[in-house]
Amino acid sequence: MIRSRIWRLFALLAVFSLVAVACGDSGDVDDVVAGDDVATTAPPDTAGGLSEDDVKDAFDSTTTTEEATETTEAAAEEEEAVVLEGMDALEAEWAENRAAIVADLTAKIESGEYGIDANNVLRGPGGYSADLNNCPDDWSDTNGLTGDEIRIGHTTAKSGTLAAYGNISVGSQVYFDYVSDNDPVIPGARVNYIIRDDAYVAAQTIQFIDELVESENVFALTTLGSPNTLAVYTTINNECIPHPFVLSGHPAWGDPEFHPWTTGYQLSYFTEAVLWGGWIKANLADELPLKVAGLVADNDFGLAYEAGFQTFADNNPDVVSEFVAIRHDPAAPTVSNEVTTLAAGDPDVFISMTAGNACPQAIQDVERVGLLETTLVQFTPSVCKGIEAFLKPAGDAAHNWWVVGGGNIDTSDPSHADDPFVEFANELITEAGLDPAISLYGIGFSYAWPYIEVLKIGAALPGGLSRTNLMLATWSFSGKHPLLLDGITFAVNGLADPYFIEGSDFSQYDSSDASWSVVGAIVDLDGASGACAWNIDEGGCG
Repeated sequence: MIRSRIWRLFALLAVFSLVAVACGDSGDVDDVVAGDDVATTAPPDTAGGLSEDDVKDAFDSTTTTEEATETTEAAAEEEEAVVLEGMDALEAEWAENRAAIVADLTAKIESGEYGIDANNVLRGPGGYSADLNNCPDDWSDTNGLTGDEIRIGHTTAKSGTLAAYGNISVGSQVYFDYVSDNDPVIPGARVNYIIRDDAYVAAQTIQFIDELVESENVFALTTLGSPNTLAVYTTINNECIPHPFVLSGHPAWGDPEFHPWTTGYQLSYFTEAVLWGGWIKANLADELPLKVAGLVADNDFGLAYEAGFQTFADNNPDVVSEFVAIRHDPAAPTVSNEVTTLAAGDPDVFISMTAGNACPQAIQDVERVGLLETTLVQFTPSVCKGIEAFLKPAGDAAHNWWVVGGGNIDTSDPSHADDPFVEFANELITEAGLDPAISLYGIGFSYAWPYIEVLKIGAALPGGLSRTNLMLATWSFSGKHPLLLDGITFAVNGLADPYFIEGSDFSQYDSSDASWSVVGAIVDLDGASGACAWNIDEGGCG
């Protein structure tokens, strides 16, 4: 039986001492780009995810339920104070944070520690480097910057089975327009967000990236989707074009040594997978070992989840007696046959490792085949935490499903309706003639906020905004993200800390009021995940 909420809080604390490593196979790195001999990839036990020792340390520093409760209450009081002060306080906090980062970077640039050295190599924080000698002959540090534009290209899915994710770009556009109208990155220059619909088809992504680079002369790029980004991120890095905040949690984006122009944003899928396993171990201890069923999207996205959880299962046979993964075509209209096949195996736990339309379909199919009654717990993936897009369409079948949510705040969640940035985002969304109930518009603000912050930092550095200054700003950035739960750190530091988010909530969905409730303590192991040089052939970190 699932424990009471009080027991869950205690048990969740215990998970930290028991979680196993989640990382892929080792192998040679293919298609690497400019790096530096000083930088080295992380050892296999930390690459792309969290190590057992780091997780144990987190447990040791969080000793009692009482202390965790006191911390939660203190965070709530702090959050209430911020709410009372509103957006003015947030904007002042951001400006102060940017100024501190600019001062630190400027001092290091002027001292010669950071910036472009005599060998034409860009050097930055945490052993970061990018050899500009490997850039194209016609490369320019300021390409895509005009007197009145900052040209940013974006490929995303606005059609097909993952079309809902295209709303993220719409929300980002709203925030970019607000900044351009009210507090522009460069006076007189607007962010021109050039969006292309690749329908989540990697071949289309390749075509559009070529177009954005060659014809649209973009300053920077961003992409959505693991298979799509894996198809183009080496090309983007060979072109020496900034590629921050990829809309995907694939561990490959934590690779500043071989792909110094690309960064991720969200929680690594490897980390998410090991936290599923850790929750099972702590909360279902009396039922172990258990048979786990995974519905897996048959592409680089789903297979990253599968690899992460398979590693946990292999390392913890006392927790997982059998892991059965059934893969489905991401473009298929339904997942009914796959869920039916998984149900025939009589699993104890069901984990959805998919995305888009398949998420609510999986939830409904789990109910249809009776798995809600026979399984002990069901997880939906973090990429399907959006209430309006993925939980509400599933109806009451989604009640009590769990998520390792990566700390993201859903702007349509009534429990966060009074948060100042949530109010601000929903007001702008409404003013743009859009429906604020569509929370993926809010996720667009989640990605656009740090993009604007690093653009502003880059513009304030010696020489003004440039591609190299943008990358120095990005790989140095840390700050309180307004759409992350309290307790989640948002920061990177070159190779020393290549992942922005290494923390998560454990949340349960209530279909009666369409909201997520955080159960237990927030996990945050900032700086604990090593860099991941992804080996496409082997499907793991090299």
